Amino acid sequence: MKPGTFTQMYVQLVFAVKNRDALLKEDFRGRVFEYISGIVTNLKHKSIIINGTSNHVHILLGLNPSVSISDTVHDIKRSSSLFINNERLCSCRFSWQEGYGGFTYSRSQISDVYNYIENQESHHKKRTFHEEYIEILNKNEIEFDQQFLFEFWNESL
Repeated sequence: MKPGTFTQMYVQLVFAVKNRDALLKEDFRGRVFEYISGIVTNLKHKSIIINGTSNHVHILLGLNPSVSISDTVHDIKRSSSLFINNERLCSCRFSWQEGYGGFTYSRSQISDVYNYIENQESHHKKRTFHEEYIEILNKNEIEFDQQFLFEFWNESL
């Protein structure tokens, strides 16, 4: 960045495992999230929290404005898929579903978003990822067409 450039941008990214399969097993999920944190850091973003369930992930980061959101998501998905497959963490071929959600927050909202992401398991005892994702889109007043949402085939955690 150029001298005299000052930014403070916080972004929550949300994306799902392909076909919403429950492949991110609890026994290695933390390892995958740590790996994703390393990818975020290598892109010179600030990794704040990464969490999710067996079928999706939430990432809260402080954005490096020199790297686009789409490039960030692409790099996270590509590198983490390679990691999961090379380490043979899944019994089948792992990949992320196409698309993602990206939502911005002010500094005053970070604590609430952090707590929300931290408590993903308890949130999903009450509602599915599909319900959660629609609620996030509606809360952020994002117009969407159902045909372009993630494929919600399997609602199990």
